[in-house]
Amino acid sequence: MSSTVAEPLLSARAVSKSFGHHQVLHDVSMTVAPGEVTCIIGPSGSGKSTFLRCINHLEKIDGGQLWVDGERVGYRRRGDKLYELRESETARRRADIGMVFQAFNLFAHRTALENVIEGPVVVRRRDRRSATERALQLLDRVGLADRAGHYPSQLSGGQQQRVAIARALAMEPKLMLFDEPTSALDPELVGEVLEVMKDLARDGMTMIVVTHEMGFAREVADVVHFMADGRLVESAPPARLFGDPQHERTRGFLSKVLA
Repeated sequence: MSSTVAEPLLSARAVSKSFGHHQVLHDVSMTVAPGEVTCIIGPSGSGKSTFLRCINHLEKIDGGQLWVDGERVGYRRRGDKLYELRESETARRRADIGMVFQAFNLFAHRTALENVIEGPVVVRRRDRRSATERALQLLDRVGLADRAGHYPSQLSGGQQQRVAIARALAMEPKLMLFDEPTSALDPELVGEVLEVMKDLARDGMTMIVVTHEMGFAREVADVVHFMADGRLVESAPPARLFGDPQHERTRGFLSKVLA
């Protein structure tokens, strides 16, 4: 009986990125399988957020290769040369990758419902009626059905971040990226956002999460990557990485954040 292994949804090979003379990513390689939850941990300034931004071509890589669902990120090969995609094509591909930022990035002058339907109507060209119906379902899923008519200024930080998650899900992404989604929240609001993310993980959403929430990484991740100084230092299932880290740099970091 033959078995098949699914192709990675994300494949990163020797990805490098510099800002001026400062190299922030050094040959970062990883794969993420469909349905997998991947957490990236590490000290501030280690390149974690930059790597996420490279995945959806918000930042252009200087070296290496990135693929999402079999498509090269940001470029197309013709013969032996690579050509950067036009912005319209980049935007089309970016629509398949949901991203939730540290800051909520909601439109302040639009309600929660209007924030969620914006992408499907403008980018996906969905009719407003079906987009509204779907948006209401997503707001209900993140526990905000009764806040659909509220503006961001009328919502708590945790509620705004849950609207941001609903907005990303409305695009029906193949991959969800979370860039420290709880770092801007008051401690008592962190749990409500993490519960939504856990629910997504249970439903099989492919997720890459940059996080300082070690409990979440330990509980939900299939694989945890530790980054430091722009390098991928160590990768392992959470039980092994947290219980028996192999690299001295990993041990030093965990001794501080788990103390």
